[in-house]
Amino acid sequence: MFDGNILVIIQRSNGDVFLSRSLIEQLQKNLKPKSIDLLVNDDTLSTAKLIPHINEIYTFSYLKKKNNRWTQERNLIKKIFRKYDLSINLTASDRSVLYALLASKNAISAVEKNSKKSWWKNMLLMATYHFDYSKHILLNNLEPLKCMGIALSKIQVAPSISRIATNSIKSKLKYLSVDKFLIFHPSAQYQYKIYSTSLRNDLLKLLNKLQLPIIVTGARSSIDLEIQKTLPKLDNIFDFIGQTSMDEYMVLSKLSLGYVGMDTLNMHIAAAQNKPIFAIFGPTVLKTWAPWSNDLQLSATNNIPLQTYGKITIFQADMKCVACGQAGCNGEGKSLCLDQISPKLIFNEINDWYQNEEF
Repeated sequence: MFDGNILVIIQRSNGDVFLSRSLIEQLQKNLKPKSIDLLVNDDTLSTAKLIPHINEIYTFSYLKKKNNRWTQERNLIKKIFRKYDLSINLTASDRSVLYALLASKNAISAVEKNSKKSWWKNMLLMATYHFDYSKHILLNNLEPLKCMGIALSKIQVAPSISRIATNSIKSKLKYLSVDKFLIFHPSAQYQYKIYSTSLRNDLLKLLNKLQLPIIVTGARSSIDLEIQKTLPKLDNIFDFIGQTSMDEYMVLSKLSLGYVGMDTLNMHIAAAQNKPIFAIFGPTVLKTWAPWSNDLQLSATNNIPLQTYGKITIFQADMKCVACGQAGCNGEGKSLCLDQISPKLIFNEINDWYQNEEF
């Protein structure tokens, strides 16, 4: 039993925040703390709000950091300083480690394997672990439990959905006379993870032949809205870009037959819901970010053009540089490897699955 306050720090992307839920669920179950708070980057706030058991969320803005170097840091430190009985930091960056140390005398954090970078962290923190890029992000996020001697579960917890969001999506689908459907999610948080317009539209034209509704999803970001402008007008393609909240999207994902699209947060939502997944990967490192299979308790680790494990199929380019882990070729924001993945190959895998599956 633990009746104190816990701060969990996750200064990374939406996927990291979403995949912290298993840690938070197990902290709540095993320690029964008075409260659990989060510190996240402001562009992941909408994802953080969907995690249960959270009392308060603090945000860090890189834009504010750019405009005013220290004001934001001072204000944030005032809010968290020695307020917590335990702090857990899931990234090894100097800033997030300092936040963990300032928040609590009992701080656990990921640190770099390089002792020249992590020596002071190992000295000041109560417990440390190495963030291991050869290991799935879900397993990395559960390492703090090991530091506390807590038995862990490797199940990726499915997101909770509200009755209001469920009723909203069901009403929308009924209005469109859509029953069984696939999700096609063409966007990602970063441009270098996105399939080109021509290949994307070729894939949609092929998927249209399934005579199955394909719901194209996306947010209201500039990337999503640009994609929306290029969507082909096809009988079985339904444009939902910008039409759902995150809560509503999770309902849509739960009701779908499966997920087709890019490696992004939405893919991990589908994996947590144990949905069939057909994921298009560019430079992303599979060992860390492949969809996690709850059924098999593992994820992909090898880079090959086509692989299936459990309900998950992954497509990659047949290139020696895959997967480089970079933000596009030469860091320029475009991944040429994505242009080498055939829409026909993707469609054939989906078609074989659809024709042989019993729904």
